Parts: sequence; structure tokens; C-alpha cells
Amino acid sequence: MTNVYDFTVKLTNGHQKELSDYEGKPLIIVNTASKCGFTPQFKGLQELYDKYQDRGLEILGFPCDQFNNQEFDNIEDTTAFCQLNYGVKFPIFAKIDVNGENAHPLFTFLKEQKKGILSKNIKWNFTKFLVDSKGNVVERYAPTTDPSKIEEDLIKYFM
Repeated sequence: MTNVYDFTVKLTNGHQKELSDYEGKPLIIVNTASKCGFTPQFKGLQELYDKYQDRGLEILGFPCDQFNNQEFDNIEDTTAFCQLNYGVKFPIFAKIDVNGENAHPLFTFLKEQKKGILSKNIKWNFTKFLVDSKGNVVERYAPTTDPSKIEEDLIKYFM
């Protein structure tokens, strides 16, 4: 795999989605959780999406239950929660693992491209990756990074 567009992910309805469908667009890829202290970041992510979607930005949310079981068991509960509480309109995909032997290959790739502090593993929910319009991972942001802080890099790289 040479870039993000080489991967396929699962939609909430169980169908597959090729990330090549997003080719030519900047992406923010984030592992999410509905019951996490960082969950309010959905609001900031949605604000970025609202502001830059017309310029091609896509945000891809991947629910993950690996950090203190902070995600609903049922994906329909997850999507409803995101829409009702934070007005999320960007795509939310099927629940995945981001670390370990069952980690989704997309997140294995993301971690290999941009390591975190001290290790490549994702430490918590809401680790965010910025991907350029060619499918290259250009930045990694810690769970504590507010989505508004990504805007400067969005402008620098893409807008």
C-alpha cells in the first residue's frame, strides 16, 4: 500500500467503501468514541467540515472501542448519538480496532506514516491524521489537539 487511497473500509451498513473515492480531496481521519472526554471534539470537526467541505475537505470518523470501552455496542446508536448531539454530517464508518493484531490496515498504515510521541501506537480516542489530496499522511495530531488547531495546517497545505 502506497497511500490512503489504496484501502477499503466498511460502512455502517456493512458494505465496503474504497477510499479511492476520495482521491483528490484532503482528509482528516480520526478514531472516535461516543462516551469519551474528548467526544465534544465532534463539534469542532463538524465546524471544519462545514467550513471547508465546499473546497473538498472530507472527514472520516472511525468509532473505536479499544480505550476503556467508550463506544456503543450498536453502530446505529453511535451514528444517532453523533448526529443528535453534535450535528455530525461527515461519514462515520463501522467500528474498528486501531491497535493490536486486529488493527484495521488503514490505521496500521497511518501509524507507520506518522508516528506518535515515543511510539507509533494510538494512545487514545480522537487521534487525528491529516491526509493531502494525493493520499499522503502529512500530519498526526494528539487526542488533546482541538480540531480548530488543524485549520492552520488545512490552509497551509490545501486551501
